[in-house]
Amino acid sequence: MKMVLPPLNALRAFEATARHLSMTRAAGELHVTPGAISLQIRELETALGLPLFLRRPRALVLTPEGTAYAARIQAAFALIREATAEVTVQRRAATLSVTCTASVAAQWLLPRLAAFQAEMPDIDIQINSSNRLFDLERDGIDLAIRHGSGRYDGLSSVLWMEDGLLPVLSPELVRRAGTIQHVSDLAEIPLLHDENTDDWRKWLSEMGAAGIDAGRGAVFSGGNGAIEAALAGLGVALVRYAFVEREIAAGRLVAPFEHTITQAYAYYLISPFSALRRPEVVAFRDWLLREVGRLPPA
Repeated sequence: MKMVLPPLNALRAFEATARHLSMTRAAGELHVTPGAISLQIRELETALGLPLFLRRPRALVLTPEGTAYAARIQAAFALIREATAEVTVQRRAATLSVTCTASVAAQWLLPRLAAFQAEMPDIDIQINSSNRLFDLERDGIDLAIRHGSGRYDGLSSVLWMEDGLLPVLSPELVRRAGTIQHVSDLAEIPLLHDENTDDWRKWLSEMGAAGIDAGRGAVFSGGNGAIEAALAGLGVALVRYAFVEREIAAGRLVAPFEHTITQAYAYYLISPFSALRRPEVVAFRDWLLREVGRLPPA
């Protein structure tokens, strides 16, 4: 004879009522009316062919059969909760939390992220683009892309990107300004700065430029703003090649000079050591390194 399982809602109503020995409290927990709880329990008793409660004027008492049944149902719900928790943890394990600046996200990471997702479709990336310095352990961050010295106590630090800065501008601005062959040709073109306003002075000094005011021009709060302004033809920006590689290849920006200036700091991939025990974190970090040529192709 095939056993037909009782409805799940009836079992939930019984389990809650058995714990509270009160239909009113069970109704409050399950967000239904006491009448609905009473109806579900009566349907369950009918399906089982036996009473589960003794209904007294001011109290509910489990019958012996009800006591035994409640213990087994509560154990079954506990197994369901454990299984759900395990599935949820496994799902969270395939989600990575990454933080980087807005310029890194917009100019490098987001244009390439589809390639990673095509390789690893089961890994979701949550990106927090912010200049804030997170406490990676406390804030649950798996990987941070940080610009600095590479020394981060208690964290794994791997060099990611250290290419220099070079000037770029739009082809339209080049046409308006005429052929740009010498540094002196930049004298009449607005300079675009990010928050590191000293970079132009260093570059012009290394190029032996004279008579060009390195401090003139608009200042943007991030490298992405200077790049967007260069794309719009508002001036010439001094930026990291990796952040404009695609724009140069597509002809949206022009780099008239090959000389770059190096910086004391570079970009590093930072992770808590505990995060690196997760294969998906290592997979994403290795992909980032391969994309900039610091690891051989997989």
